[in-house]
Amino acid sequence: MEAIKSTAEDLLDHAGDLLESYYKLTVVNATEKATKAASAGFVALAVAFFGLIVFFFLGIGLAWWIGESMQNMKAGFFIVGGAYALILMIFILLRKQMVFPMIRNTIIRNVYD
Repeated sequence: MEAIKSTAEDLLDHAGDLLESYYKLTVVNATEKATKAASAGFVALAVAFFGLIVFFFLGIGLAWWIGESMQNMKAGFFIVGGAYALILMIFILLRKQMVFPMIRNTIIRNVYD
């Protein structure tokens, strides 16, 4: 009888250890996914920031070049500004069909990766 009691206690101890290990594994997996998502977000933010700077200087350079070619600096800047406004309008019109699904899929891919 005593042997069965000690076996049952050992079984309960092992079951407790198993549950504790499963809990720790779940915490580690959740932490890993959260850090991957945060690092991907940080990288995306850095790329967006530097991309914005690049587009800014490219826009100034293009406007300057068009202005010198037309011998009217104001026209060069207005043409580039109009091109950026057109790109912005296209981006706004296509945001629900293309932009939101692309961002959503990227986030889901990073979480489940």
